[in-house]
Amino acid sequence: MPNIYEVIETNKMIEQENLDVRTITLGISLLDCIDSDLKKLNENIYNKITTVAANLVETGKEIEREFAIPVVNKRISVTPIALIGGAACKTSEDFVTIAKTLDEAAIKTGVNFIGGYSALVSKGMTKADELLIRSIPQALASTQRVCSSINVGSTKTGINMDAVKLLGEIVLETAEYTKEQDSLGCAKLVVFCNAPDDNPFMAGAFHGVTEADAIINVGVSGPGVVKKALEQVRGKDFGTLCEKIKNTAFKVTRVGQLVALEASKRLGVPFGIIDLSLAPTPAIGDSVADILEEIGLEHAGAPGTTAALALLNDQVKKGGIMASSYVGGLSGAFIPVSEDQGMIDAVTAGALTLEKLEAMTCVCSVGLDMIAIPGDTKATTISGIIADEMAIGMINQKTTAVRLIPVIGKKVGDNVEFGGLLGHAPVMPVNNFSCDAFVNRGGRIPAPVHSFKN
Repeated sequence: MPNIYEVIETNKMIEQENLDVRTITLGISLLDCIDSDLKKLNENIYNKITTVAANLVETGKEIEREFAIPVVNKRISVTPIALIGGAACKTSEDFVTIAKTLDEAAIKTGVNFIGGYSALVSKGMTKADELLIRSIPQALASTQRVCSSINVGSTKTGINMDAVKLLGEIVLETAEYTKEQDSLGCAKLVVFCNAPDDNPFMAGAFHGVTEADAIINVGVSGPGVVKKALEQVRGKDFGTLCEKIKNTAFKVTRVGQLVALEASKRLGVPFGIIDLSLAPTPAIGDSVADILEEIGLEHAGAPGTTAALALLNDQVKKGGIMASSYVGGLSGAFIPVSEDQGMIDAVTAGALTLEKLEAMTCVCSVGLDMIAIPGDTKATTISGIIADEMAIGMINQKTTAVRLIPVIGKKVGDNVEFGGLLGHAPVMPVNNFSCDAFVNRGGRIPAPVHSFKN
């Protein structure tokens, strides 16, 4: 049983240090909705989501009130739609009707995002996969709450460079479709290597085909809590530092475990996983970059940044896995630029570049995330950046991702305002030397030698 000191400590984390449960995400299988008739398919999808998730938002609010723990987002993830729509969708426009159905279901249930407008194409694309991918710009421009993710690589299969090339074009097209909102559609599109089936965070959440019919996954977040804890060991050795991070991650994860079990019980849906990720927000004091500075860096991006981030990520996982038997998703530390005021400050100061961010992704949870780049960036350049990040994930047997936002009409040095949790971002320069001949080769980069373990 928790003692009074632990209760007071947790209250302080919530009231003063921005501790929150970032999301309760209800995963829903749509496999039993498949129909060759598009109208019937859309009806099945809408009815299943609005039935299974009918009480999700109210349950989250009840838990928030009763336990005084902020539950910031309530979300839904569904089976990758390329699989669900394959029998009924003959054109990209057919897939867009499903995106609109998902949006209507999200609005009906009151969730802030619904993920799973997705395709898994790490080895090759089916006709349905390609139609869905080509529909993404229109789908994201014509919906409010739909998020899209495409898995183009894995350690076991290699990298599908045909899909990488296509997605460079799709990212730019999505930016163009939503240029009146500073190309905001790209903030709802993420490209993965080794995408997990149980990720509760957007825009990359989808409900994997190995999952149960419905599942509760919870993402916790506490960069501000970790930052405050490390202030107590300022100047101490690395051993002391690591112990403090582990202990703090344990406490943060226990809060998430409590919320997850309560949500599972009240909704009558099995508990899936806790995602341990330190997910920052634009709020002052809720920054992963601030943690890196507390460890001893003048700015994120300074020499030593990759080592500091590796230490942080590892200790968060070591502490978190002791607090829950079911840890999954992404888990570790996120480094989105626009969603982290410390990262924004580091970019503005000239301490943090796209290349340094790429190096940091070798040791953190996700990848190149929420990065605004010039709107006139070539599609092949975007594809090359995606390929580099996928290679890091493939070789290192980890999840990596890319969420780039080429902001139409903006150039390096301009600032882009996305609003809410998406924050704002300075437009960062990219390396404009050509990779056209590389991207245009086509085919698949083979899996690495260490993938052969059968």
